[in-house]
Amino acid sequence: MYAMLFDKDRNFVWSHVPDPVRKADEVLLRIEAAAVNRADLIQRFGNYPPPPGWPEWCGLEAAGTVLEAPAGAAVKPGDKVCALLGGGGYAERVAVPAGMVVPVPQGLSMEEAATLPEVWCTVYLNLQMEAGGLKPGDVVYLQAAASGVGLAAIQFARLRGAEVIASVGTPEKAEFVRALGAQYVVNYRTDDVRPVLEAHPPTVALDCIGGRKMGECLRTMAFGGRWIMIASLGGGETALDLETVWRKRLRIIGSTLRSRTPEEKREILQALQRELWPRFSDRTIRTHIHKSFPMQEAGAAHAVLQQAENIGKVVLTLP
Repeated sequence: MYAMLFDKDRNFVWSHVPDPVRKADEVLLRIEAAAVNRADLIQRFGNYPPPPGWPEWCGLEAAGTVLEAPAGAAVKPGDKVCALLGGGGYAERVAVPAGMVVPVPQGLSMEEAATLPEVWCTVYLNLQMEAGGLKPGDVVYLQAAASGVGLAAIQFARLRGAEVIASVGTPEKAEFVRALGAQYVVNYRTDDVRPVLEAHPPTVALDCIGGRKMGECLRTMAFGGRWIMIASLGGGETALDLETVWRKRLRIIGSTLRSRTPEEKREILQALQRELWPRFSDRTIRTHIHKSFPMQEAGAAHAVLQQAENIGKVVLTLP
């Protein structure tokens, strides 16, 4: 089969690799679409290797057709499914633990389905499990709110009755997230988010940026607030007022999805299938695809994320 490898300059090369060999508890999937995530960009330049046992090439989520499956698995050959991956989505085939494969929500295309597993597992893991759930009266602060995770988090928070403070980088993104349901929208390039946070103290923050301002924003949290760190794209250092942390009984929670066990990921996917898949089918919630590219144009797809042009997801497709 073919997969998207890197040359010495970290450029993509569509290369022949050995076919995956399915283990007894795995599903073999023919990939039809794979979504691009910012973690793929980090991996491409050598800073985020896949967990042991996964292919070396990028790709954290994909959709396609089951070719082989274990006896008694929830899916069977011929089923249309989407899969959460530790790596390997930028290829023609991938072998996946059976618990990390779920049916495509009724009515969704394969491109749409490919955008669901990584993003929605991230949102459910952090806003439901790590944060202890959301309820009416909660205020959720989201950075990079026009990203795939950001748009999903807005919808999840609104579904639970919470209010949303959304930080974005362009007027077009501000308009989009406001239409999606974010009540308070800040352009971080032109405006200071801190007065908005002070006026509407967050009970939950989902932070992929970190950096110097993280500590300054943390002091605006409501009593008992949960600040969840999933990345530090703005830098790994900040200054914290520790007195604020203990006086307000704040919780700073570090969280990643990729390094969790297949059993943990299966639990999250089953919850998504049970609680949210019907919401996709009736279009109560939606996935938002910014642009699709043929798999062989993965470099152009990465450039969209590198330049922060996207509103929602970028997808790679195979015929």
